Amino acid sequence: MTARHFLMIAALSGLLAVALGAFASHGLKGMLEPYLLQVFQTGVQYQFYHTLALLAVALLPQRPAIRLAGWGFISGIVLFSGSLYVLALSGVHWLGAITPLGGCAFLTGWGALFWAAFKSDRNQIDADSTQR
Repeated sequence: MTARHFLMIAALSGLLAVALGAFASHGLKGMLEPYLLQVFQTGVQYQFYHTLALLAVALLPQRPAIRLAGWGFISGIVLFSGSLYVLALSGVHWLGAITPLGGCAFLTGWGALFWAAFKSDRNQIDADSTQR
């Protein structure tokens, strides 16, 4: 996957996070019990955080660990936030078993991002950032 693809997915995820957050605030208030509304809003919150992380991935020089981080963030958004959205809307509580897999994907993304920074040549990263 290229930086362009990560940027496109980050943009789409940001758009969806805004739309889903507005849907929760305006469309679901009063329709869902407060606990399930909070579950949905937690999904939106984590989607926003990791959309910003994915945006950073798109702007970094593309190396294997950076791409792994991007995939971790994408997978986490789908599994973590997605399972919370479906759980809140459907009330099917066994879907909560999928949520930790998304959390592990987020951790993989952050760990890969750390590894990329740890293994990188500081001078090369500084040079790459000034060329943009």
